[in-house]
Amino acid sequence: MKSLFYVITAMAVMALAVWAYRQNYETQAKLREVDQLRTEIADLRERAGVLRAEWAYLNRPDRLADLANLNFDRLGLLELRPDHFRKIDQVPYPIENIQEVMDRGVDQ
Repeated sequence: MKSLFYVITAMAVMALAVWAYRQNYETQAKLREVDQLRTEIADLRERAGVLRAEWAYLNRPDRLADLANLNFDRLGLLELRPDHFRKIDQVPYPIENIQEVMDRGVDQ
């Protein structure tokens, strides 16, 4: 009976050793995958930073103004100035049209 117990115990120990061995290799594989993902994330963050810098460089106001002037014949773009904007109380709204819209909204 003792020998059967020893055999079963030895088999259980070997099964646990195989399980631990597999777990170790799976863990190492997952750690390598995590390292690869971290490297990829760092590369993508660096690329995003470069793209943001390039976007800022390409959208410099002086460069855009020069491009607008060079392509004025085709695009007809004008430079934005503060006098192009008005306050909301300076915008003329047709009062009768607003009242019609409000009346239609109430009827529905």
